[in-house]
Amino acid sequence: MRGIVWFRRDLRLHDQPALTAASQECDEVIPLFVFDEPLLQSHEFGSACVNFMLGCLDELQASLAALGLTLQWRRGEPVEQIVQTATDWKADVVYWGRDYEPGAIERDRLAHQRLAKLGVAVRTFKDHVVFEASEVRGATGEPLQRYSAYRARWWTKWHATRPAVQPIPIDLAKKKATSLPVSSPLPTAEELGYSSIPLAIASGERNAQKRLRWFVEKPIHAYAQGRNLPAIDGSAKLSPHFRFGTLSLRMAIHAALNALRKSGRVSRPDVLTWVDELIWREFFQQVLVAFPHVAKGPFKAVTVPPSRAAGCERDQLFRTWCEGKTGYPIVDAGMRQLNQTGWMHNRVRMVVASFLIKDLRIDWQSGERYFMQHLIDADVAANNGNWQWCASTGTDAMQGYRIFNPALQGKKFDPDGAYIRRYVPELLGVPASKIHEPHLMSHDEQDRYGCHIGADYSAPVVDHQRARQEYLSLGKQESTR
Repeated sequence: MRGIVWFRRDLRLHDQPALTAASQECDEVIPLFVFDEPLLQSHEFGSACVNFMLGCLDELQASLAALGLTLQWRRGEPVEQIVQTATDWKADVVYWGRDYEPGAIERDRLAHQRLAKLGVAVRTFKDHVVFEASEVRGATGEPLQRYSAYRARWWTKWHATRPAVQPIPIDLAKKKATSLPVSSPLPTAEELGYSSIPLAIASGERNAQKRLRWFVEKPIHAYAQGRNLPAIDGSAKLSPHFRFGTLSLRMAIHAALNALRKSGRVSRPDVLTWVDELIWREFFQQVLVAFPHVAKGPFKAVTVPPSRAAGCERDQLFRTWCEGKTGYPIVDAGMRQLNQTGWMHNRVRMVVASFLIKDLRIDWQSGERYFMQHLIDADVAANNGNWQWCASTGTDAMQGYRIFNPALQGKKFDPDGAYIRRYVPELLGVPASKIHEPHLMSHDEQDRYGCHIGADYSAPVVDHQRARQEYLSLGKQESTR
């Protein structure tokens, strides 16, 4: 029997259910990746994300080649391509890991339908999550809308099932398909319509496992504090690997929990705090499946202050935010980190999102789109869930009055200004006591530190206290209507 393994968000060999099943059931296994041309042309994602994907594919191709298998690839509309390749290669069955975005669900439904008409079997597998939406439900079977309730039931499910991690199939090397054309080199980013850029996070399965080992050996045991300090390497930075499946969540969670059993300095609260972050990721995936309308609008209808009206002022403010020229150093450092590296520290993501929505009063969807187009770990469920949390239109119980003070956030989480100086070199000579509110420096201080506000570095585009009060007042007006 000949089977095609359709790689999508599972670009690895370890703990790869579709590949394992194909190896067990087929005499010949054909690994296949399809470059989704309509998605690439939409530029929903950016160059950072595409370059990371290509790096992952390059390693996957080499890993398969070491086993004697060739990664085949096609480019075009994915359903048409999978149907055509199944026909051309006389496949008996196609295997893939399930995806939970609304468009992906429809794509897979059509692919399944078309393949069935050809007499080609389809086998799909849970892969991108530990537990699918249907596996973690409320007492009466309803989808859960509060993270605390979801987390409790997720842990109950984990302890009851202990999902296992699967090794690379031992007989995979014997499954090479015959009479297939030699696969051409993978396309470049430019050939896909994007720019080639250096990666701030190393791609591929080997690097994912290396980063995981490093993280669980040391940083995870100070994670509760370290995750909030953008100047240090205190977070896992595994989000792009989860996005493209170069590391399975099962493997990551087992590695974290196994760290609790080792001798030496072990911190149970810190380890479980990191696992909580992975459960948040699952929660947002569940929300997207159960409530697909969130991909296009608010999770819930709530009364929040209106966004700034369209026009030149709004566009100019949005541009200053995108470029990291707002005059608020922690915000500007975060946006420049995103633009330069494709990644942004999670604490800073919350600060810049709050600033866009609450200080500038620009709709959260604009920020969501900008992040999707620039993040190396661009993921619809996680990005949407986090933006709606910041906008208070999501699953969070708090109404729309959580407003981060950017100066206080900087002082608390980047007290020495090391993170700010890394991405805002205009402030390199400004001391820690002044760096979070450089606009308050006197003219003499600006001369002394070589940073003139309005010339070398932007003056604040809005006054935070005034913007905060305006946001609160507008919210009260809306709630009384």
